[in-house]
Amino acid sequence: MTNAEIAAALEELGILYELDGAVKYRVLAYSTAAKAIRESPVSVAELSAQGRATEVPGVGKTLAEKIAALIETGEIPAAVKLKAKFPPTLIEVTRVPGVGPKTARRLFEELEISSMEDLKTAAEGEKIRDVKGLGPKAEENILASLERLGEPGEGPGRLLLSKVKPIAEELAAALREHPAANRVEVAGSVRRWGETCKDIDLIATAEQPAALAEHLAGHPLIAAAGKPGPNGVRAQTHNGISVDLRIVPPAAFGNLLQHFTGSQAHNVQLREEAVGRGLSVSEHGITDTESGDVETCETEQRVYERLGYAYIEPELREGRGELKAAREGKLPDLVELADIKGDLHSHTTLSDGRNSLEEMAEGAQDRGYEYLAITDHSASHGFGDHVTAERLWERIDEVRAWNESSGSRGFRLLAGSEINIGLDGTLDYPDDLVAALDWVVASVHTSFNVSEAQMTERVLAAIENPNVDCIGHLTGRLIGRREPYGVDVEAVAEAAARTGTMIEINGNPNRRDLSDLHARLAAEAGVKIVLNTDAHGVDTLDNMAYAIATARRAWLTASDIANTKNWREFSKLLKQT
Repeated sequence: MTNAEIAAALEELGILYELDGAVKYRVLAYSTAAKAIRESPVSVAELSAQGRATEVPGVGKTLAEKIAALIETGEIPAAVKLKAKFPPTLIEVTRVPGVGPKTARRLFEELEISSMEDLKTAAEGEKIRDVKGLGPKAEENILASLERLGEPGEGPGRLLLSKVKPIAEELAAALREHPAANRVEVAGSVRRWGETCKDIDLIATAEQPAALAEHLAGHPLIAAAGKPGPNGVRAQTHNGISVDLRIVPPAAFGNLLQHFTGSQAHNVQLREEAVGRGLSVSEHGITDTESGDVETCETEQRVYERLGYAYIEPELREGRGELKAAREGKLPDLVELADIKGDLHSHTTLSDGRNSLEEMAEGAQDRGYEYLAITDHSASHGFGDHVTAERLWERIDEVRAWNESSGSRGFRLLAGSEINIGLDGTLDYPDDLVAALDWVVASVHTSFNVSEAQMTERVLAAIENPNVDCIGHLTGRLIGRREPYGVDVEAVAEAAARTGTMIEINGNPNRRDLSDLHARLAAEAGVKIVLNTDAHGVDTLDNMAYAIATARRAWLTASDIANTKNWREFSKLLKQT
């Protein structure tokens, strides 16, 4: 039984419990365990057979027993009992965005809605709005969700880059260690640092291609594989990610790597421009259409050179003008991780972080930074674990004491806060407290469902505040889980540039907000961009890699990024300086 099948069964059981009115923590336990199992790179069925299922995060003794029963009998007894209480199609209704199990049960009890068809008919007939607590807006949102579910898109199966990239790198590293391997590279959206990925593309050359393909097929992360051969092998990981290993002669490695790195838009434009010069481009080589001669290339650099371009970094290959820039010698010198001098968005145990101020400071110093802003959540951010005004005053003193005792000319902490922007654009704390902070990130954490005009005015009010240094995760999106709220990014960028307010690229791989498109727009408007991690622990200070990737996909250079400056130069950008 695959991880995906086990996860789906537990997820279904959690929904059934919620339909039955179970307490929230019980429901959450099943959804948390299902997520961990789905994303687990190792076989949970094998762990269960060895009595080790509890090694999966979120799986305790009770859940381990249910998993064992599922694998042995194909069913979970508790789920069988609960399914007898509800129509089988009601579970699908719970998965419609804006519905959920509690609403689904009310709709079932009050309107006898038990299927997607029933839901659509009721919404179109304006019956849902009469259910207490829902109304016309909820009905409109349900109709919109049903319409989106019927549209083709990225679809299920796309995972966050942060879930796919480590697996791709582990597989590539294992292949490189095999004695048959010559070159092995990860291609596709993983190499371009896309926000999400559907599969893993590996490109290799080898002395014994079939042996290398067999090595991949036998890797512990691989759940199933086709027949390995001299051209490679197709496989699937335990968490359902498709893996395609293509093995090619060294002379054509560059052609294959370029082609399978993509993107599709980039490659289409590349081929179309080549046709105009009498050339045909494919993964097999560059063909002179008049003579029929085919040239293969060992490197990507030679592919682009032969076609009349400077080398184009993978992050830029999205069909957004990079070919013209490469032809004219106008590609940007992209920002790199080594350029970053500090991180301006981090949390500690004072709010919802996992490490202390001292531990976060040490983590930042280990990464070679000159400064780190501690920005724990303000009082109304909506998740608890907030910091009262009195406690924030104490934190300011603690940061200053740390700088006096442990800081140096090479590193300092900034006393900051991530302050929620209220519906009217005001901040949580009194003005004198906000003014006493070294660094202020203002973010929207509550009341997302307001109009675009109201959200824009809300953010603009914060930008005009003389104590706000930076706007955090501007659009509020959570990739694959929550759509961006409506906000006029152009108006925000204009105001930020005019007032000297910075805007962050949040490096949390669930956010990457600003997106690459919005970051490019903001930078072109004159906004200073800050690359932040939103770290909630020392380990997530490494999220800077995702902020860097987003900036590179936005064509940004070190000069576009505020925190590539040393402390002396960066401090001049602060509003209160």
